[in-house]
Amino acid sequence: MKNIEQDKLEKLLEIIAPAPALRIAHFSESGEMMTEILSDFCQKRGYEYQINCTNPSFFDAMSSKFKAKDIEEVKPIKFTLERPRYMIQGKLYEYLFVTTAIKEEMRSDFLKKAHGIIKNAGNIIIFLPKGSYKERYHWMALLEEHYYVASNTIDDLFENYDVLISKKMHGWGE
Repeated sequence: MKNIEQDKLEKLLEIIAPAPALRIAHFSESGEMMTEILSDFCQKRGYEYQINCTNPSFFDAMSSKFKAKDIEEVKPIKFTLERPRYMIQGKLYEYLFVTTAIKEEMRSDFLKKAHGIIKNAGNIIIFLPKGSYKERYHWMALLEEHYYVASNTIDDLFENYDVLISKKMHGWGE
């Protein structure tokens, strides 16, 4: 993941309304700066932050970083997108950040599995390369197909990324 502007990410995090005991999951293969900002945000508010590391070396880096600090709210997990289910310990998340690259042929399966770990009316926030309109519309079509609604993009916030946000439709899905 390319560097992300801290002030702009903090501005994006303003969409997360203050509430007790929120859970945030993050699918990531790199980007220590983003995980640092998200972990600080979660620690300050007492939220749980799970980093699903899709790259083994990134997991090693995150694991040693957060275990050395003994931070309870932040939990790095070695994660493969090919696993049959994404549910871990029956936890549901209000927000699901996606910064890992997901191959086009895996996206539908990813959204189907991700649907099961997002709370009703929870949000999925996907970071896309800046100006990748074809990829954006492909994701939007898949989101609609897999029972996500109110999809919107933010394309003027970050220098290197467009952000696609969609809400899990409650009462529907697989």
